[in-house]
Amino acid sequence: MKIRLCLAIVSLLSLTSLPLFAEDPSLAPSSAPDGAAQPDFGDYKSSTLTTKAWKALGEGDTATVKAYTQKCIDSFEKQALEMQKGITGPVSTDDKEAVFKNWALNDVGTCYFILGSALEKSGDKKGALEAYKTLAEKFPDAKCWDTKGWFWTPADAAKGKLKALEFDAIS
Repeated sequence: MKIRLCLAIVSLLSLTSLPLFAEDPSLAPSSAPDGAAQPDFGDYKSSTLTTKAWKALGEGDTATVKAYTQKCIDSFEKQALEMQKGITGPVSTDDKEAVFKNWALNDVGTCYFILGSALEKSGDKKGALEAYKTLAEKFPDAKCWDTKGWFWTPADAAKGKLKALEFDAIS
């Protein structure tokens, strides 16, 4: 009798749309203002967010690039700035471990580059200039791993893009 009663209660509860337990609304996925699904931030690691931002850039999805890069910047910029302050000389790219120790610096700097690239492609030259300038000024020692097997410096690439955008602005 007790088992049947328990099963009946569980069945009734599973059919209702009322939550059994209070939920933390901050943990619930929210939808974007236009009704689009919220991006999947995965494990929220800086490397995951940066990888997803690269993918969105390749797909030409500026809104998703903004979401991933902003999440990375908001979450890890403070650590990146501390890592940048701690660099007293050039970090040899021959020493991968030394480069990877600056994970927040590298990922935040790379995210500023990705953001600038997406904004530039979408026609937001002012936003692109701002992203590239922030990268060049605040994160000059950030490194990015190229899948072809070497590191490159996003700030150096940003400086080149800044010159091109500033030249276009005066032309």
